[in-house]
Amino acid sequence: MSPRSEQGAPTRRRNEQVGVVVKARMEKTVVVAVERLVQHEMYRKTVRLTSTFMAHDEKGAREGATVRIVETRPLSRRKRWRVEEILTRSGEPAATGA
Repeated sequence: MSPRSEQGAPTRRRNEQVGVVVKARMEKTVVVAVERLVQHEMYRKTVRLTSTFMAHDEKGAREGATVRIVETRPLSRRKRWRVEEILTRSGEPAATGA
């Protein structure tokens, strides 16, 4: 046994994103849109940019649901994310943290 296998590989924090499911027509795959705010370089106006990610979904998220996705190993040609948890289901009001 090598010393590395006894300690285990160093754990690295995985990249997480929160977004809305925009397409859920595939089996076990959803498309998640993640919005971020960026300041325009010249005009200094805040601009909203949207990125879409294909994510592996074992939990059964539907269109309109808010989900947390986590980066993972490549699962297919375009899937490098998986759904960690469903925060709000579609058509359900968002939970308030009072």
